[in-house]
Amino acid sequence: MKVLIATYSRSGKTRGVAEELAQIIKEADMYQIAVAPGTFNRDRYQTDKIATAQIQHQQYPELINPLPAIDQYDLILVGSPVWRGAPATPVHTFLKQIQTFKGKVASFYTDMGKVGSYEENFRKWAGKLKVLPAHEGENNLAGWVKTLIIEGGSE
Repeated sequence: MKVLIATYSRSGKTRGVAEELAQIIKEADMYQIAVAPGTFNRDRYQTDKIATAQIQHQQYPELINPLPAIDQYDLILVGSPVWRGAPATPVHTFLKQIQTFKGKVASFYTDMGKVGSYEENFRKWAGKLKVLPAHEGENNLAGWVKTLIIEGGSE
């Protein structure tokens, strides 16, 4: 199974989980979901205001890294911090750009408090994509990966 680990990380915490996943799935490719410098503020409260406005106005940020050829993958693991009970807004842009992907996607996420409706929002943003169960934090990553890859997950 060919796996892509696509990650948006503002503080580095989610990127750390992605790197742990890359140690578990040795052959996985990595992709950084990135936006232009200055899209968000260094202050997380200001970033929250910016992201909230993006969602309200349906004006999600553009990504600056070209997408890899996604059709070569069977599974895409999408990493994101939790922002107000949803994935970070650049993840929305990423998910919209891969709507033709025929494989499966699963989210892993990190949070500093309330997860809220993260998984529900991820599924909504994923649209027609085949979404497998998500994983919170960095505990038992190997067990989650085993479920997704060996057992195929459940839809």
